[in-house]
Amino acid sequence: MNQQKIPASLIRTIAGIVIVLAVIGIVVALRRALTLAGVIHPYGNPKFGAFDGGFERHPVLLFVHIIPGTLFMILAPLQFVPKIRSRYLKFHRYSGRLLVVFGLTIGVTALFMSFKMAIGGVNETTATVVFASIFLFSLIKAFYHILRREVALHREWMIRMFAIGFAIATVRPIVGMFFALSRLSPHEFFGIAFWLGFTIHLLAAEAWINYTRPSKSEIIR
Repeated sequence: MNQQKIPASLIRTIAGIVIVLAVIGIVVALRRALTLAGVIHPYGNPKFGAFDGGFERHPVLLFVHIIPGTLFMILAPLQFVPKIRSRYLKFHRYSGRLLVVFGLTIGVTALFMSFKMAIGGVNETTATVVFASIFLFSLIKAFYHILRREVALHREWMIRMFAIGFAIATVRPIVGMFFALSRLSPHEFFGIAFWLGFTIHLLAAEAWINYTRPSKSEIIR
């Protein structure tokens, strides 16, 4: 399907979802930063007590993760705006290079955090390691293809990287649903929430790639 044929209403819906996810991600990062700075107390639940105080034991690692993560949430969506790519090509290229640096930092620190800060134990650690690895692989592949001027392949791997990077924002409302509807403890459901959030995003990315990939006849024309 040619991108020009994508319904405008669908584009607006996806843009709205991306904006909501970006806001969630930025708010979560800000709360983490304010918690570490001592401005607010670690989040606690009347039933389970405080469960994210463990982040305080590794403040440097957390800041190295959330600062590039916040910038990623702001810059990454702009890479997919056609008007920016066509009218401000230099900005698109330079911000793309910054995203490579931010993405590498996010992915590598996520791997370290998987073993030091996992609330959901082995299940969460496994999910984070798997999807952080896919995130890094997608980022490297996207960069590789753009260096070779293979724009279509670059776009597809960027979509995968972008989807996984934003999945952490979807994990948060899933966690909230577990708190509201489940009797499981955070240690029991955090891993499940991570698997759900990241898998949903990766499947959505593959669906979008296939939906917008030009057919062979369109490529020939």
